[in-house]
Amino acid sequence: MVKTWLTETFNIKYPIIMAPMFLVSNNEMIIQASKCGIMGCIPALNWRTPELFEEGIKELKEKCEGPFGINLIVNKSNVHLKKQIDICEKYAPDFIITSLGSPKEVIKRCAPKGTKIICDVVDLEYAKKVESLGADAVIAVNSGAGGHAGPTPSSILVPLLKEGCNLPVISAGGIGTGSALFSTLALGAEGASIGSPFIATSESGVTDDYKQAAVDFGAKDIVLTSRVSGTPCTVINTPYVQKIGTDQNFVESYLNKNKKLKKYAKMLTYYKGMKSIEKAAFSATYKTVWCAGPSIEFSHKVEPIKEIVDRLISQYETSVKEFQDKMI
Repeated sequence: MVKTWLTETFNIKYPIIMAPMFLVSNNEMIIQASKCGIMGCIPALNWRTPELFEEGIKELKEKCEGPFGINLIVNKSNVHLKKQIDICEKYAPDFIITSLGSPKEVIKRCAPKGTKIICDVVDLEYAKKVESLGADAVIAVNSGAGGHAGPTPSSILVPLLKEGCNLPVISAGGIGTGSALFSTLALGAEGASIGSPFIATSESGVTDDYKQAAVDFGAKDIVLTSRVSGTPCTVINTPYVQKIGTDQNFVESYLNKNKKLKKYAKMLTYYKGMKSIEKAAFSATYKTVWCAGPSIEFSHKVEPIKEIVDRLISQYETSVKEFQDKMI
């Protein structure tokens, strides 16, 4: 494998982050990722309380064979943010990925502890902003990402960020094969953040129905909805999603445009949406709202994380060889 900022900074074998996935990521997945030569990241919100989060991060510190990260939602929808930052400052994970807000406080308090701060960005303007605040790297969230996707394809976004800011760029979205990983590195990315292909794994703690959906559905079945968190989010287009629609209704739309009520409406939408996703992830329900990205196209069975990593690397090496053969 090539040496990149990601592999050199964190001393990992392959330039891959197992992306943080709301409700899907768990400690077992992160620990297994560390055994496979990559590193994983888990949302702090995957623990119901700050107390459980502290217990979880202590376990990761003890059992991970390599680096691990914590994902923090850094806007007002995250009512536990202050305590989560306190815990991250105390236990100093190897890296923190910040999403959906300003990383200023996280950088101020956690960077001095040796934690690398990597920020989700969807455009150059925000990349420059987090660079000015002292971020260590950015994750280019492109239009192929699962969850809160960006508007721009990786083929445009990665070179744009490389040219316009001085931070290492990691690409997130649409990577489900080794050839896609090769293409991403060729664009200038220092690594890839890969999430959706790891939904259908034996280590994942979600329901068998959710895992099987990631196998049975494909790229054409992924739709954007603003009814989950108030921000466009990718989900599998199940019959229930088709029934409720992907656009906010009149009342939701009105409240989100009202200057006085907008903040509270967004918080309510986010809370209701996350609860519906949580219910679908862990129990049988007809209200199936499953988050996923188009790269589930390449999930063909439920399998261990190690098999997915081995396949990605084998495909990557084949792509490298094919490219080298063509250059001769």
